[in-house]
Amino acid sequence: MSAISIGVVGGGASAVCLIDALVMAEGGPGSLTVFEPSPNLWRGRAYQADSETIKVNATPDDMSVRAGDPHHFIRWLGARDRMLGESGGLDPFSGARFAPRAVYGEYLEQTAYAGLAELRRRGWRVDLVGDSATTARRTGGQVLLSTGRGVTSSFDHVVLCVGGDGPKDVYGLAGSPGFTADPYPVSQNLRTIGAAERVAVIGSGLTAVDIVLALTAQGHRGPISLVSRRGVLPGVRQREAAFELRHLTQERMRALARSRREISVQEFTAIVHRELREAGVDLAALRSEVIATDGESPVGRLRRQFAAVTASDLGLRILQRAVPEIGPDVWPVLREQDRAEVLRSHYRTIMSLCCPMPPGSAAVLLALVDEGRLDIRSGLDSVSPRSGGGFAVGLRDSTVLRVDRVINAVNASEGRIPQGAAPLVNSLIGDRAASLHPHGGLHVVRATSRLTTDGTPDPRLYGLGTIAAGSLFFTFGVQSLVDRGVDIVDAILGRAGSQPPVRAAETLLPA
Repeated sequence: MSAISIGVVGGGASAVCLIDALVMAEGGPGSLTVFEPSPNLWRGRAYQADSETIKVNATPDDMSVRAGDPHHFIRWLGARDRMLGESGGLDPFSGARFAPRAVYGEYLEQTAYAGLAELRRRGWRVDLVGDSATTARRTGGQVLLSTGRGVTSSFDHVVLCVGGDGPKDVYGLAGSPGFTADPYPVSQNLRTIGAAERVAVIGSGLTAVDIVLALTAQGHRGPISLVSRRGVLPGVRQREAAFELRHLTQERMRALARSRREISVQEFTAIVHRELREAGVDLAALRSEVIATDGESPVGRLRRQFAAVTASDLGLRILQRAVPEIGPDVWPVLREQDRAEVLRSHYRTIMSLCCPMPPGSAAVLLALVDEGRLDIRSGLDSVSPRSGGGFAVGLRDSTVLRVDRVINAVNASEGRIPQGAAPLVNSLIGDRAASLHPHGGLHVVRATSRLTTDGTPDPRLYGLGTIAAGSLFFTFGVQSLVDRGVDIVDAILGRAGSQPPVRAAETLLPA
């Protein structure tokens, strides 16, 4: 393993998790090359330098990039607070801390550079290439990657960390005056919106919430409408409570995956119910919560969930922890018809409940609703430019909203191949080194994240993040990226099943 060479395509959060796993595994020495054309190296689109008004929706212990060390980000935040003389504000309703996305981007940057410095100290060669890898070809036991400028390099292993795609322009509004195709960074892309302009935000997920918070922070006073087909907002995160999972653990789910080729959703549901019953969860109330996602008005649901921030029942908290942790392990062994049904009928509900907004964000939304400055509508049917300027937003009940600005908050289809990565992925498919998954992304093996074609995995090629969305589940969460990063490093180093050591010391570098 002394001359191992690894190429990483993409330099966002998933690449940082991979690099940290490689550092902790203490393999090599060898060479590591990262290809990333974006100026947002290590931060990606989500965590670039931006307004501190928009925050991550998880607490710091769920955002650590170090496997087995949930306090890694917490310690980094503490060191940053001491360095800058800050105290770090807590959410007034839950008592938890939700770091600004830009601050989390600093953490990703510093962790990546500290990791690369450590690899260099151990004798690794590290190269950062500010260009896209556009083609890949297997030859002589290696993978040849070529960039857009025609530079070709060979690697023993290549890991695709290409991230997700940008917002979809569902209504073909690109180029229309007053249309914002991508809200990030909000500090730049929303600053030209007038304080009194009427705004429609297309979408109702976490991005839409970010937009409302950013507009409010910059002094916008005009009416804002969140419009989407279903009107499903993210849930509201509850105050943290101590509990331990008994049945919905990675160890048990991985053992189940090893022992069974396939299980039904009914069998898995029985395991979930056992976990919930033993924790004293009110199953009827939790079932009502799930059903209410579509049957309740968006504002009514938001108001009710905000009122339940301090509720003692553990049902939602258990789901919010279990889905990211065990989703990638359970998903591949569910029956195909069950996976298709979950994606078709329940995916948006699962994401709403398991990716909730901070209570402080919910409080701002409710205050705007009560002031008459925000409405949340379902039944979106059409959006079109008006001849006299502005836009007409049509709803299925024949209501037409006339607005001055439209901001796109429509998330890309989960697992859609990012436009920038399409040439590379197409070359892999043409080389029969990869195959498209019917539910999105590429086929990968659960245990190693190796790309597979016709059931045959290739030990030279790996996919990390949303590129594996069809094969796995909840691939974009930091916890999932960390776990899969460890799997990939163990597979590359021939240590399948091993656990990386955990170190307490970190080096804090300037951003």
